[in-house]
Amino acid sequence: MSRKPRSFDIPGREPAKKVRPAKTARKPRTVPADATLTFASDDLAQRAPVVIDPVAPQPKRHGFPWGGLFWGSLGALASLTIGLWVESLIRDLIVRESWLGWLAIGLTGLIVVSALAIAIREILALRRLAVLDTLRERGLRARVSKDQGEARAIAGEIQTLYKDRPDLTAGQKELSSHHGEIIDPTDLLDLTERNLLTPLDAKARALTMASAKRVSLVTAVSPRALVDVAYVLLENTRLIRRIGELYGARPGTIGFWRLARKVVAHLAVTGTLAVGDGLVQGLVGHGIAAKVSARLGEGVVNGVLTARIGIATMEVCRPLAFSASHRPKVAEFLGELTPWSGEQKV
Repeated sequence: MSRKPRSFDIPGREPAKKVRPAKTARKPRTVPADATLTFASDDLAQRAPVVIDPVAPQPKRHGFPWGGLFWGSLGALASLTIGLWVESLIRDLIVRESWLGWLAIGLTGLIVVSALAIAIREILALRRLAVLDTLRERGLRARVSKDQGEARAIAGEIQTLYKDRPDLTAGQKELSSHHGEIIDPTDLLDLTERNLLTPLDAKARALTMASAKRVSLVTAVSPRALVDVAYVLLENTRLIRRIGELYGARPGTIGFWRLARKVVAHLAVTGTLAVGDGLVQGLVGHGIAAKVSARLGEGVVNGVLTARIGIATMEVCRPLAFSASHRPKVAEFLGELTPWSGEQKV
């Protein structure tokens, strides 16, 4: 049996004491008359929290825009070619029969008027997208700066944006009745979000859920992978356009491609464009890998990705970022897409 170690005091020796360095008094200094004194408490009070805009920022381009010059020159050359061809056609028709020439002139006029109408529609659609982006950015800044005037201006502009929506009449009345009573800017923005955007969020979620179910079903029963890809692309395109129209964007052709690019950029920034380990673990956690076929599992994966695209479109199209309202989560759609798993919905 071993003995435990013990300590012994040696007679005539005292334990060494730690010697602390003596504090030296700070020498007084003179402060210039024009110096500005700041205190740590003031710095902490003025330090604003960092707010991350959920919409992906557009990267700045450097250098000469050779691509724009190429496409602009090509478009101008094509316009000249078409113009000369139309002029030659009209001249030939007039030589053959005068009424044919006048008919060609009339049809050309209709084409020009239609092209102008389409161009105006696309410009207005791009402007509506820019208005939604500007409102969202201003709302984030107003929450940080606590600017009451800016918050009231944003709430008024959102009311004007949805003034012709009969489904938001009750929310418009509720917001107008309390608009002058609320002093805090954050509370005013939250009230605007609850009354005007929460009903739209519910409809956007229903659209997303319906598209996700359709994609899941078609992918599960489709015999060809090419059919799966084509249908998923068609359904996601339709979903992005419908959610954009729901929030007031009403994108045209060019506006739709810009909106789709914003959605893809948002997915890339948030890191959820591809199927990651987290999504696979969520599927396995719901018992899919053990209880259903591999083909049905692929359908669920595609449905969940469609739901993620719908959520990203909501975040891009909303005039206010999610704050007072509940932000939809992928797990909620996953629970509705897998009712056979026997797990409790998240």
